[in-house]
Amino acid sequence: MDSLDLIRTFREVAAHGSFSRAATKLNMSKATVSKYVAELESRFGVRLLNRSTRSVSLTDAGALLLERSKPVMEMVELTQAELHEHASRPTGRLRISAPHGMGQGDLPKLLAQFLGYYPEVSISLHLSNRTVDLAEEAIDVALRFGPITDDNLIVRKLMLMKLVVCASPVYWKKHGMPEHPSDLARHDVLTQSRLGPHPLWRFEVEGKPLDVAVKSRMDATEGAPLIEAAMQGFGVLYMPTLLVQSHIDHGELVPVLQDYVRSDMWLSAAYLQRRHNSAALRALLDFLETRIGMRAKPKK
Repeated sequence: MDSLDLIRTFREVAAHGSFSRAATKLNMSKATVSKYVAELESRFGVRLLNRSTRSVSLTDAGALLLERSKPVMEMVELTQAELHEHASRPTGRLRISAPHGMGQGDLPKLLAQFLGYYPEVSISLHLSNRTVDLAEEAIDVALRFGPITDDNLIVRKLMLMKLVVCASPVYWKKHGMPEHPSDLARHDVLTQSRLGPHPLWRFEVEGKPLDVAVKSRMDATEGAPLIEAAMQGFGVLYMPTLLVQSHIDHGELVPVLQDYVRSDMWLSAAYLQRRHNSAALRALLDFLETRIGMRAKPKK
């Protein structure tokens, strides 16, 4: 049985000078209270209470335990209250991981709005394009693009990310537009560094995945340098539409192969536990799902 329960029971007996009154206060039987105190004495190997048919008093060892256990039990009770608060009311610090590109998009604004709704919550935002280990790095939730294959993670899909293949008008005029994803093998492309030295771009042809080995003219850990290089005519991009939509609208980039882009690239929130999450984490997940879902809906 739990040592804290034994000590709590002993302290009630000491406070009331009676096994019966302690039992009433703890909503336990007198026999269970007596058993708990006897177990505690057995663990310490010393008598804590002097017992008679009419009264109970502390031994020297009992007086020492009563004195020393007070700050411990106060700390435990305070911690229990704070933990119940974490479970029932959004409070405390959330550690969030997200790709670098999201730091330049809507995420900072969304998190600021969330903090406005929940003034007792704090956030640590870690921007990294590598796949972080949530347990090892004490991350509460990771925002990720694309399929998540780690079976240890709970995944909540937030928004389906539309992708686009595009390049500048100058590039297409010089190299010609591809008619099939396999044509990209002969083009200069601009890739994310995480794809490594031999990048593959995945497409869908007649409902089946097709991986195309491409030749990277330039790679980067974030999208902004690649977009700039594409607008200067140095290669082809394949990335979420929202990152380049404004450049497409202004004619600086021209999309191709829209019938072949993959359709499984979700923005998702990944976390470790389905149960016993803090109220702050539950609130954040619900907030992101609602707000990002609203942004994803087409305007009428």
